[in-house]
Amino acid sequence: MYAVIKSGSKQYRISEGDVINVETLPNAVGDEVELDRVLLISDESGVKVGQPLVKGAKVLTRVEAIEKARKILVWKYRPKQRYRRRRGHRQTYTRLRIEKIVQ
Repeated sequence: MYAVIKSGSKQYRISEGDVINVETLPNAVGDEVELDRVLLISDESGVKVGQPLVKGAKVLTRVEAIEKARKILVWKYRPKQRYRRRRGHRQTYTRLRIEKIVQ
């Protein structure tokens, strides 16, 4: 059994027991999070596709960690002007463990 959910601006294919990294959510570590934007559910009986969401479907998850991704360096440069700027960016994300898919 698997489902396709939307969190933030991305879509994820998940099944029970998976661990995914999503854009930062306003929850603390250990909190339960209910994701209700389910786009598709597939199980033994067949595939249910939402228009755009599957009615009554939700995914129960638990926050495992709030972490930062590796640093990305961004350079601004203008030739012949002696202008150079270097900035670093670390995106934060939330690690979720999928506990149950409810139809």
